[in-house]
Amino acid sequence: MKIVVIGTGYVGLVTGTCFAEVGIDVVCIDVDAKKIENLKKGIMPIYEPGLEEMVIRNFEKGRLQFSTNLGENLPEADVAFIAVGTPPGEDGSADLKYVIGVAKEIGIHITDHIVVVTKSTVPVGTAQKVRVAVQGELAKRNVEIAFDVASNPEFLKEGAAIDDFLKPDRIVVGIETKAAEDIMRKLYKPFLLNGHPIIFMDVPSAEMTKYAANSMLATKISFMNDIANLCEIMGADVNMVRKGIGSDPRIGNRFIYPGIGYGGSCFPKDVKALIRTASENGHNMRILQAVEDVNEDQKGVLFGKISMHFKGDLKGKSFAMWGLSFKPKTDDMREAPSLVIIEKLLRAGANVKAYDPVAMHEAKKDLGETIEYCKDPNDALIDADALLIVTEWPEFRTPNFKVMGKLMKQKVIFDGRNIYDLEEMKEQGFDYYCIGINTSK
Repeated sequence: MKIVVIGTGYVGLVTGTCFAEVGIDVVCIDVDAKKIENLKKGIMPIYEPGLEEMVIRNFEKGRLQFSTNLGENLPEADVAFIAVGTPPGEDGSADLKYVIGVAKEIGIHITDHIVVVTKSTVPVGTAQKVRVAVQGELAKRNVEIAFDVASNPEFLKEGAAIDDFLKPDRIVVGIETKAAEDIMRKLYKPFLLNGHPIIFMDVPSAEMTKYAANSMLATKISFMNDIANLCEIMGADVNMVRKGIGSDPRIGNRFIYPGIGYGGSCFPKDVKALIRTASENGHNMRILQAVEDVNEDQKGVLFGKISMHFKGDLKGKSFAMWGLSFKPKTDDMREAPSLVIIEKLLRAGANVKAYDPVAMHEAKKDLGETIEYCKDPNDALIDADALLIVTEWPEFRTPNFKVMGKLMKQKVIFDGRNIYDLEEMKEQGFDYYCIGINTSK
């Protein structure tokens, strides 16, 4: 089989590379000529563990190719994956102009039957819009070429995307015809040999499944953050509460860690989009609106603790920040809580010195030179009035607290990810603030 993947962002590049890894001929298409040339040289546009090595290996073996020319590569393809961006508009709705633009180009160039698959996260009803766009271009050409439209949402976690694709929890495919099902089943056969389930359903259900899944996970996060804030007020320990409810198999222990809010490219965008879709169809998503509201408030929780500790006087104070990306093992800065915290600190007249293992280059695109970027964690601590733990990178978990105390002006830690032990912090002589535990008692 041969497939084309249109779009070499996070989803498209991982998708194309993983299909090539199991022996399928793949051409990844992008309009950005510089990005395509870089990929041919093994230069990645994103950071994802294991991706660079896999791209280089499959490119050298000839199974993975990169091109800016869809027209040259589409006629020989059995499947075309649309994996372009769907950025949120100001009202939260998903912008489909790139998806529809690709669909039109497919209609211009196809010469034989093909399955057009939406891999991008798109609202319910998008596949039908894709069909209309392809059919419209065929009508302009005055030709009749059979094609199928399918939905195949991705369920990739940034930082673990390769394993998620190669060893999926489930594969969801929305189809309209038996022919499309046969082709998609053949395409995914290498992933089914180890018992990974493939679930076929109608297209609108597949489109909804992606939004429903991300919204449920976002709900767990916001619920736990709301509980954490109540724990602080009531004198409970959210870590104990988390263990207590996480042992219930109906709840589970994943996505119930308190923190400073979710970010990234999926949860914020998808929650907003589903709220907007419901509103456009006369339905009020009350729970999801609360999830969104809690998350926005949670991003300011750490700043509130900082302001309280320093009695509102932050002017001229220096803050070390460990972690910038929205989560570990990624350089993704989209909707990162660090951006909200930094904005509040700078507005209050403070200075920020930050270190992140991989995200500082991306952070500069948003922050410019408004903060200082440090070469290592300890460099950020020099003469700092406090340390902020914003992203729970593994290298931050077991630092040398004695060295830290000597480098810092004041021994104060604001832990937005609860990675340290309260009693140990007291023994080390630090003023320690975390999420969901009243540390003043």
